Amino acid sequence: MLTTERLTIRLIEENDWDKLLEIWIDFGRSAYAKYDVPHITTEPEVKAKTKQWADVSHGGEHMFYAVCLHDEMIGYVDFHKNDSGYECGYCFHSAYHGQGYAKESLKALLANLPRENSQRCIAGTALKNTPSVHLLHTLGFRKVGVERVSFYQDQHGHPIFFDGGIFVYDL
Repeated sequence: MLTTERLTIRLIEENDWDKLLEIWIDFGRSAYAKYDVPHITTEPEVKAKTKQWADVSHGGEHMFYAVCLHDEMIGYVDFHKNDSGYECGYCFHSAYHGQGYAKESLKALLANLPRENSQRCIAGTALKNTPSVHLLHTLGFRKVGVERVSFYQDQHGHPIFFDGGIFVYDL
């Protein structure tokens, strides 16, 4: 568990499913949802996913963290080990956007990542998701590439593409 000036950051627990469901439903209403993998939003599926996350988080290969303000989970951050370090993702409830909570939690987690055999952390986000791009730049990530990404199809079944930025943070 980590504590920052305002936050408590801990591994996801199985009973976090209801907050995770709230976060994903909220995110689905966002203008940026079209730039991310669709999130599940049924209670049984979210319960199962949260249990899976809680079960694997202790092994070091996949780490899912609940970011809590007081005792309320307001978002999450995940890290997945790869050949050169980690891949990172995050999602916060919109009621807590623009207040520095993502920056504060990611900064603390990046500072505490195990460094053994790890040189960098990679994050991806849609280039049109300017708040996320700004967050990554503020944390010290640098854009190293762009890829065409598609998670959805149009009414004719054709992929809807967007430009996704690939960002790297040196550990």
